[in-house]
Amino acid sequence: MTSQELRKPEPRALAARRQDEILARLGRDGSISVEAMAARFAVSRETIRRDLKVLAERGRLAIVHGGATRRADEPALALRERDNPNGKAAIGRAAARLVEDGMVVVLDSGSTTLAVASALAGIDPQFDRPVPKGLTVCTNSLPAGLLLCRIAGIRVHLLGGEIERSDEAAFGTEAIAALARFRADIAFVGAGGISADGEITDFAPIPTELRIRMLATAARGYVVADRTKFGRLTPIRLAPIPPGSGLIVDAEPPAAMADGLSRRGMTVLFAA
Repeated sequence: MTSQELRKPEPRALAARRQDEILARLGRDGSISVEAMAARFAVSRETIRRDLKVLAERGRLAIVHGGATRRADEPALALRERDNPNGKAAIGRAAARLVEDGMVVVLDSGSTTLAVASALAGIDPQFDRPVPKGLTVCTNSLPAGLLLCRIAGIRVHLLGGEIERSDEAAFGTEAIAALARFRADIAFVGAGGISADGEITDFAPIPTELRIRMLATAARGYVVADRTKFGRLTPIRLAPIPPGSGLIVDAEPPAAMADGLSRRGMTVLFAA
């Protein structure tokens, strides 16, 4: 595209349609890249950057290096629960099979970890083993805590702090301080994305810090992420992940991603 074409005003309708699709992609994927959107619409990267600036000024998204993400205050949990529910349920069952009677379980917030809670609560009809007994569950998730506290034989400790509306969960220093009081056998945390070279990432620093602490607290830690996270670009590294941690997925990652995960010491488990 020439410099004259870059300066030439475009019809508002074209820009509006493009911006509507950008928002739709964010609602589905959580993040977008400038490069991918420029290729999708056959326009310059500068045109996409202008679109993102307009949408950010309207409070519709947050700009990050190389693209944009959903705003942290977007009510995203309800949207995420509609994405790949069968895959997340399979991951939930696979995670619950790793839990044994009497364990202390740390459970993160999010739609995939909520599927783990559903399996542990015995409400997933496809869960093919007895529900573990005598569990202690530490969670920052309001929906998971509410679900599990109704199950006989499960003690629930809700990690405190200010509630983040988009995740219906508590984050920050109060949740981290509460977590530090527990000895955990196993932890399950979510993630925002898995890059093409196998790096696990998230959307915001404060939730990411809590997830790192959750993994470090437990004797065994697992990241749970469905196939919609593959190749997704999110800005914050989930690091350091303790050696020997696992990743539970519902589909085989691409070869380069699988190699990257292996180099980082992650064991990949496939949900049946």
